[in-house]
Amino acid sequence: MQVSGGDLQRLRQLNSLSSIRALRSARGPLTLTELAAETGLSRGSIVDVITDLHERGWIAEVEPTTGGMGRPAKRYRFRADAGHVLGIDIGVNKVLAMVTDLAGRTVASGRIAVDQRTPRHDRLEAVSRAVEAALVAAGLTPLDLWGVAAGSTGVVDREGLVTRVQALPDWAGVDLLGHIGQRLPCPITIENDSKLAALAEQRLGVAAGVRDLVYLHVGRRPGAALIINGQLHHGFSGATGEVGLMEITGWRAMAGYLETSPAAGDAAPDAAAGLVFGAARGGDADALAAVEAYAHHLALGTAAMVLTLDPELVVLGGGFSRSADVLLPALRRALEPHCLRVPEIRPSTLGEECVALGAACLALDRVDERFFSPEGSISRPAAPQRLA
Repeated sequence: MQVSGGDLQRLRQLNSLSSIRALRSARGPLTLTELAAETGLSRGSIVDVITDLHERGWIAEVEPTTGGMGRPAKRYRFRADAGHVLGIDIGVNKVLAMVTDLAGRTVASGRIAVDQRTPRHDRLEAVSRAVEAALVAAGLTPLDLWGVAAGSTGVVDREGLVTRVQALPDWAGVDLLGHIGQRLPCPITIENDSKLAALAEQRLGVAAGVRDLVYLHVGRRPGAALIINGQLHHGFSGATGEVGLMEITGWRAMAGYLETSPAAGDAAPDAAAGLVFGAARGGDADALAAVEAYAHHLALGTAAMVLTLDPELVVLGGGFSRSADVLLPALRRALEPHCLRVPEIRPSTLGEECVALGAACLALDRVDERFFSPEGSISRPAAPQRLA
């Protein structure tokens, strides 16, 4: 049988992809023998692949272990530092930018405080300042980034346009792609913040490895997102899970409790909510009723998603998740009359970095599609040469 040059080139690429995936997922460096076992390739093929990947800068040889008998075997690792991505969280009260390597490990971050009254121009300027702070802390320039993803509050369509925002009156229609692209000359993706938080939980957090899950952003403006068969579900228009656009009269019940509670004083809204949960934790009957009312209305949108997806897990994120010990049992009770099976519910473990980490995960997915998929190319001209 005659094999064409194109077939050989394709075979080499597939062998390289198989080897890179094995090295990226390994817990430590691998020897040639171990890599051959992982990939099913012959030792001769592995030697050719390793030589090529080492010359390209994708892998590095690790110092051999000492103390054994005979000549130690060479070991190799994937160079997670061969490139970097940036995840950005553009929220109501903060802008957070996080630089990670190709393994998703955080390298540096930059944070700028904003609030609901910050006008669009100043919020965009805060994005630029947070990105600059993260790059400086990481010792990188914009040219060192291989991909960027940003999460924004509101509905984000397939073109990355923020089409509807409840929390920020002047934010709808903002050109995030254009603004970020002026400074960062790499592929950029814009997505809804709750969706990115869900992705972070599925990759790095309490839902690691779960294939089907519902993520709930619980707060004064609830939101939600779906992971289906391990993939983030965007939906036709990007409005998937926008339960925050529904009227949440449960929050009004909590606000009503605060109006009659002398302990609330002049506390900020999020801090005031903490007072409600704290009072409920202490057994206050009115506070317990307010939490139950909030959970009842939150459960209406949640039940629709649970019945549709039948998820393995529901994750509670957002500011109210800090009071999951009070809210989670109330939500479970509220879901039981509406669901054939109430899934396990767990609070988030990633905290306020969740959206930025999810954005970095999405940026890494785009890098994988370009460089580490059969349709992409593992070549990365010039980048490895910039590395020490």
